[in-house]
Amino acid sequence: MDRAELDLIAAGDIILGPDCGHLFDSTRQLLREADIAVGQLEVTHTERNAHAVSLGRIPANLRPLADAGFDIVTLAGNHLADYGPEGIEDTHEWLDRHGIAYVGAGMNLEEARRARVLERKGIRVGFLNYNCVGPKETWAAAGRPGNAYVNVITHYELDHANPGGQPKAFTFAEPVSMGRLKEDIRRLRSECDAVIVALHKGLVHTPAKLLDYEFQVAYEAIDAGADLILAHHSHILKGIEWYKGKAIFHSLGNGYVYLPLRALVTGPLPDNWAQRRKAMFGFEPDPEYETYPFHPEAKFAMLARCRIGRAGVTRVAFRPCYVDRRGQPELLARSAGGEEMLDYMRRITREAGLNAEFAWDGDEVVVTGGNR
Repeated sequence: MDRAELDLIAAGDIILGPDCGHLFDSTRQLLREADIAVGQLEVTHTERNAHAVSLGRIPANLRPLADAGFDIVTLAGNHLADYGPEGIEDTHEWLDRHGIAYVGAGMNLEEARRARVLERKGIRVGFLNYNCVGPKETWAAAGRPGNAYVNVITHYELDHANPGGQPKAFTFAEPVSMGRLKEDIRRLRSECDAVIVALHKGLVHTPAKLLDYEFQVAYEAIDAGADLILAHHSHILKGIEWYKGKAIFHSLGNGYVYLPLRALVTGPLPDNWAQRRKAMFGFEPDPEYETYPFHPEAKFAMLARCRIGRAGVTRVAFRPCYVDRRGQPELLARSAGGEEMLDYMRRITREAGLNAEFAWDGDEVVVTGGNR
């Protein structure tokens, strides 16, 4: 019997700028030792856009990805079009030159939907990536650069006789774009031993809460043949779920992020910026985290770690992390911060009504769960 297996490490959102190599100091060895390391590259990098240059989002500052050993990045997301077609083009060119594969974005829809298959130890792993959060300006078309996407519809419904009152929101995937996702998975299924689908989805800066469409898209992807769902965008961890024996990471949270406050708005930063942030999302950034202006619970982070063989994903786990004041995710040992992080994961998984169970294996947390 062939027992060959490979080790995959997955990180959440990655936003880089000048001198960001230190963000990887605690985890670089783990990433380099993995057979495949994957992360979500949140923004494009180019020297052909003045705002990108002012923030240090130039291709040269992507170098830490190569130094850390990333093999593939997912690109589909709401910021893909921030620096125009040039940003996509120049990011692709840098990744190509440094031997890092990418998926989820292209110079047209056909390119954006194209899967990437990586082979290690004779095992073929296929990757697909879709943006579920818009905006429409990021969506690729036959003659337009952008990302592969699922169009999510929001419907508001009053459940009481008070016009103008607080409605209930329902979300669901529009059938045509959802059909493309399933078609891509079915096509890829016959070409590899495991299919990994990365989704840009969910509510930003919001602990625990998941929306209707998040379940729908993940479940239908698994029904079509996906073996593992990796999600990002929310900039905060979400719970983990099992569906038909397959794991769904509803959000990997932040991976490696450099985000000075001036990157969040164009022009002068309003004096009441922190208060406005609190009104929108319910929190004010920690002033000591000058390049990491996220929800306090976003200080908890993880690297997913999965074992993959010819029969698909055979083990699902994660390494707990905590983000320090410089934005660096530090690996936690069970005896040094790990228990607190796992308590958090248990809580948000439970609050979301999910079915994953967790157990320590050394300093790693193994994830198991029932079928649904």
